[in-house]
Amino acid sequence: MSKVQIKVNDNGSLRVTGDIELLDGEGNVIETKPAFSLCRCGLSKNMPFCDASHKGVFKSEVRVQKNEE
Repeated sequence: MSKVQIKVNDNGSLRVTGDIELLDGEGNVIETKPAFSLCRCGLSKNMPFCDASHKGVFKSEVRVQKNEE
C-alpha cells in the first residue's frame, strides 16, 4: 500500500495522492484516480472534486503553527 499524502494548496484545493478510498456521507465509494484534488472553497460544480472555480475568488494559506517554548 502506498503512502497517502494530502497537500493543502494555497488559495485552492486539497491534493490527494496515494492508495485511498473516498466515501460519501452514507459510506458509498466515490471513484477516484491515484491522484485527485478535493474542493475546499465550495464553488466546484463537480463536488467533491476541484474544478478550479476558486481561481481569483478563494483565499486561504494554511501554515503549520510552531510552538515556541
